[in-house]
Amino acid sequence: MYYFIVNPNSRSGKGALIWKGLEGILNERNVEYKTFFTEYRGHAVLLSESITSYAAPETPVTLIAVGGDGTIQEVLSGVRDLSYITFGYIPTGSGNDFCRGMKLPAEPGEALDLILSGCRPHPMDVPVLTCGTGSSHFAISCGIGFDAGVCHEVSVTPMKKVLNRIGLGKLVYLFVALKQLLFLKPSPMTLVMDDDNVQQFSKVYFTAVMNQKYEGGGFKFCPNASPSDGYLDVIVVDSLSKPKVLCCLPTAFFGKHTIFHGIHIFRCKKIDIHSDLALPVHKDGESAGILKEFSVSIGAAQVRMIS
Repeated sequence: MYYFIVNPNSRSGKGALIWKGLEGILNERNVEYKTFFTEYRGHAVLLSESITSYAAPETPVTLIAVGGDGTIQEVLSGVRDLSYITFGYIPTGSGNDFCRGMKLPAEPGEALDLILSGCRPHPMDVPVLTCGTGSSHFAISCGIGFDAGVCHEVSVTPMKKVLNRIGLGKLVYLFVALKQLLFLKPSPMTLVMDDDNVQQFSKVYFTAVMNQKYEGGGFKFCPNASPSDGYLDVIVVDSLSKPKVLCCLPTAFFGKHTIFHGIHIFRCKKIDIHSDLALPVHKDGESAGILKEFSVSIGAAQVRMIS
């Protein structure tokens, strides 16, 4: 039995149409499945929790997220014990950083073929983001500062829907990034990694904690990140002039930004981030609020990922 959690509003409403085509394939092949549609932000968390509540060694669950990168984050956050879950993903969003990092098909029909192929799943780390008393999973990255500010604004700007309709959705990230960079005030930050490695910075544009190599629509911020090595990769952009940040960003598409002075890369299993200023925070491109501090750690269990 396959359980599909579908975001029909992904890709500016095209998600429902894409799913209709996929459902035809499932019915044609006589696949046993159940479908659950999200109706509002956060709904996938509740659906996932309900579907997987009885998962156990003798009754494992195959759970498939159909949507954008944010849908993955919600679906994984609803799973109480990842040990008994086989996870698959069909991309119907516009960012597709998860597909890049996991080398998954970007075309929905090909992604469904992979899921139904019976290939052996591979283990994937699922980090945990903790803010105060609340926590959630993510699959790609979380971050504070510039990258999160871009994610926050992109999620609410009507320009994204307009550009998505004409196939130019990625341009909205460029427009918003330029605006955010212009008005951003860098903040002093302190990072405490694995409890004893303390790093202090004076003018941080952003800090991103990566489970994958890519975020933000293809920026290869942590070129050596692996989603299955049991480590978090961390990038800090500090004490650069804004023109230099602007010059540096395009090189990040190719992972060449690491040569710039002011780009710092770390690896750890746990990190506590403290910012002097309250700044936007994201998890897989979705808002996690405006915060001064939060923690990230590698989850206790890996999920079996169809890849």
